[in-house]
Amino acid sequence: MNRFSKYLDFDWIAVAAVGFLLMTGLVAIYSLSLEVEREGFDNFQKQLLFLGFAIAVFLLFSWLDYRTWKSYSGILYLFGVLMLVAVLFWGVQIRGTSGWFSLGVFNLQPAELVKLFLIISLAKYFSQISASNLGPRHVLVSFIYVIIPVVLAARQPDMGSALVMIVIWFGILFLAGLKKKYLFALGALALIVLFLGWNVVLKDYQQQRIESFMNPGADPLGSGYNVIQSMVAVGSGGVSGKGLGHGSQSQLNFLPEKHTDFIFATIAEESGLVGASLVLGLLWLLLFRMKKTSDASKDSFGRLLVGGVMIMIFFQAFINVGMNLGIMPIAGLSLPFLSYGGSFLIVTLAATGLTQSVWKRRVKRKVILEENLDRI
Repeated sequence: MNRFSKYLDFDWIAVAAVGFLLMTGLVAIYSLSLEVEREGFDNFQKQLLFLGFAIAVFLLFSWLDYRTWKSYSGILYLFGVLMLVAVLFWGVQIRGTSGWFSLGVFNLQPAELVKLFLIISLAKYFSQISASNLGPRHVLVSFIYVIIPVVLAARQPDMGSALVMIVIWFGILFLAGLKKKYLFALGALALIVLFLGWNVVLKDYQQQRIESFMNPGADPLGSGYNVIQSMVAVGSGGVSGKGLGHGSQSQLNFLPEKHTDFIFATIAEESGLVGASLVLGLLWLLLFRMKKTSDASKDSFGRLLVGGVMIMIFFQAFINVGMNLGIMPIAGLSLPFLSYGGSFLIVTLAATGLTQSVWKRRVKRKVILEENLDRI
């Protein structure tokens, strides 16, 4: 039995939280097949296929020693950048973004992979530098790491993924111990860049998204339509929801991107405040368990690796739920573990598998403490 125990040494609370989130997403996607039988059921079948492959990837990443990836961080980063370049020339366009390679029934989105590769690369870089020695030079070097994939993602244009990469970089800088004065300076610089980039970087439809967030009623049939329909769907669910397959906004196609960007609104409409709260509670529980894994890591690479995954999942969930509630601009970010999509699901479970690999090799503080007491 001991021979196989290492394969079963998971943080089962975190695994259970992920499992319930995955099931909730599957149920929501299936419910959308009840009215639009062919298209919806195809999406459900594809998601089942993606999930089967993603679970295999999760197990692989959890069983492999996370420190193995440290040696390949440079290769992974270069491979990710090359894919981002290639997709600009040979990618297929979906919803106005040339960010996918078509592989038959599966569309590969390189930007999702690059998020994970970036976490591994940044975790390796900062794990080699003590917090006391971390300064502007290291910030600049790491910024060069980040800005290349950010610019390439923005060229697709996929501003949502570009923003996630920037947030991952900033978050790992914080976790690595960068002094607060430098963090404040970077924050101020970011605000200046955003202000100057309004007319230079953002395209018209991206500006409209932000304007519709500020005042969705100004153009209810145009740029504000998505936000309004999402808020109507969330509000109409009430406490207990309208029931599986009975959400008027989602089933009658008033709600756009109901499988992906606005799946939270679909869940809230059909299962109400109870279902929406359950989703948020499970996400919180997962992030809490990841925090415990980070704290118990044997080394700074593992700690930063888990921290980067936490940042990625938290930020994407925060923005997605916020835009479903009408309190954040529409950024085209999916909801982790729940939204439809192969690349996103596989990368998210791969990243979660990495955190489980750190958990398996964690410092078991209680055992170590007991051993030290026995020696006294």
